[in-house]
Amino acid sequence: MSIPTQPITLTVNGKATGPVQVPEGLMMIDFLHEYLGLTGSRLGCGQGVCHACVVIVDKPDGSSEEVRTCITGTNFFKDKKVRTIEGHAQRNEKGEVVALSPIQQKFLEHYSFQCGYCTPGFVNAATVLLENLKRQPIARAQLESTITAGLNDHICRCTGYVRYFEAVKEVVLQTPGLLKEGK
Repeated sequence: MSIPTQPITLTVNGKATGPVQVPEGLMMIDFLHEYLGLTGSRLGCGQGVCHACVVIVDKPDGSSEEVRTCITGTNFFKDKKVRTIEGHAQRNEKGEVVALSPIQQKFLEHYSFQCGYCTPGFVNAATVLLENLKRQPIARAQLESTITAGLNDHICRCTGYVRYFEAVKEVVLQTPGLLKEGK
């Protein structure tokens, strides 16, 4: 008896992948780890609750969203553009990191992590939040509630969330165009 497979083609961190034959029902986190060697997304709860496993899916309209990879099968990602934590930093032609993303840099400066296990999910959530604010800026008075809503589903057992929150707030306040003028 053999396990049925299906072909998957997608783009991960700007690189076309596939077609690759994968077992039907294979969770995306397993595909990332075992087929692509991208182990930055973390398997935390395995039930879609902690959000340590999220990746970013870029939609055709230019928007983006977080998707939990521990409960979402690889077939969901067919023909989609996906970004993992490994795709955020700028790299040189040798593949060496030469600059972190603004969120990664602020998380580092604020020491927003302790064990770091949940950090990839928080980086992806904050990145989606920033991208949404570029598309639809908010009033300054909405900033705290918007950050809370953007990070709310992510669980961290170490930091108490304050450092993540402060780092994201600093990036938003320092990035022109994310807040509406005059408010």
